[in-house]
This record gives sequence, C-alpha cells and structure tokens, in this order.
Amino acid sequence: MFRGFLTLTPRCERCGLDYGFADSGDGPAVFVMLIAGGIVVFAALIVEATWRPPYWLHALLWLPLLLTLSLGLLRPFKGLLIALQYHHQAEPGRLDRGGR
Repeated sequence: MFRGFLTLTPRCERCGLDYGFADSGDGPAVFVMLIAGGIVVFAALIVEATWRPPYWLHALLWLPLLLTLSLGLLRPFKGLLIALQYHHQAEPGRLDRGGR
C-alpha cells in the first residue's frame, strides 16, 4: 500500500485497486496527536505526582516516547482511514444546486 513512509503506491500490488480515491488529509495526524498526547500527558502527570522529577528529566522521558508513538501510529492510522474511505465509498462533498 505504501511506497515510502506515507506515500501511497498508485495501485495495489495484489488486486490492482487504484488508490486515486484515497485522500486521508490531516485525519491520521489528528487522531495520532490525540492518542499520543493523551498517553504522554497522563503518564507525565502520574510521574510528576508520584516522584516530582526535575523538568529536564520529564523532557528526557517524554519527548522520545512522544516521537516514537507519533511516528509509529501515523502510518497505520493513514492506512485505516484509507480503508474506511474505500469501505464506505466516501467521496468529496458536493453541493446540490437543485438543477441550477
């Protein structure tokens, strides 16, 4: 499905499905930010309330985790949103002008 990290191939190698319909936009990034941000903020609050480490240690702990979660989840979420577009036959929105 993917040629590069987030670049789609033009067609599926197995079935020949044209990925021209696929436009996930910013959807995967939004979901990844919400999920990864929620996990890291919750974990940072627990660590802060329990041990009260200095701020440099927070940065040392949570920045690598945030980067790992973000990069690790981005590609699967893009694939999921494209699969959902295909399953539900999603198309760009159009205005119905009533024959005008």
